[in-house]
Amino acid sequence: MLNNYDHIARYYDSLSRLIFFKSQVNAQVHQLRFLPEKGRVLIVGGGTGWILEEIAKLRPEGLVVVYVEISAKMMALSMNREIGGNQVDFVHLGIEDFSSDQRFDVICTPFLFDNFAPERAAMVFKQLDNLLKNEGLWLHTDFNLGERKEGKVTGRNGTWWKTAFLSLMYHFFKFAGNVEASKLINMLPYFVGADYKISEEKYYYRKFIQSMVFKKKNQ
Repeated sequence: MLNNYDHIARYYDSLSRLIFFKSQVNAQVHQLRFLPEKGRVLIVGGGTGWILEEIAKLRPEGLVVVYVEISAKMMALSMNREIGGNQVDFVHLGIEDFSSDQRFDVICTPFLFDNFAPERAAMVFKQLDNLLKNEGLWLHTDFNLGERKEGKVTGRNGTWWKTAFLSLMYHFFKFAGNVEASKLINMLPYFVGADYKISEEKYYYRKFIQSMVFKKKNQ
């Protein structure tokens, strides 16, 4: 099964903190202040579910969270998290197979798109865009190689160490998680092309980790 981290589920968080310290955690936690007091939240690829406990600290009740995760072992870990008074619906599926007749106020995609080949990334972006309400928020966190100048996306890559580091990561995760991607996709043009507006933009780990909050246009 593609993009499934069952083999390293138990060690995933420890590996992340060993390499990136708390940069990956902070990049996601600092976005949570954008969550509404009440509403529907879709989290795609949340891993071991530690983010659910962080959400409960900030919003102890009032949220309906749909948690979509392809890894059965990651899902099992997530289901043991303290979620406060929030409702969490756990969905064991790849996002490509997920559908809902309801729309969401917020969508979270933590380190999701770095798993996908370009064709699948485009498909999943469109799918999630259709699930987000007008004027809804998309909390996007991922690795970053590109640059932006004067509000425009450039084609430049990051420094050499980022490119080398990312190449090593992809080799490891192809072995450990059967990841289909072989290079990082710059997702910013997708958001720009869909007329999303940037509400917040932050970088971590010497700009190797990108944290962005996008607002969907009222169509």
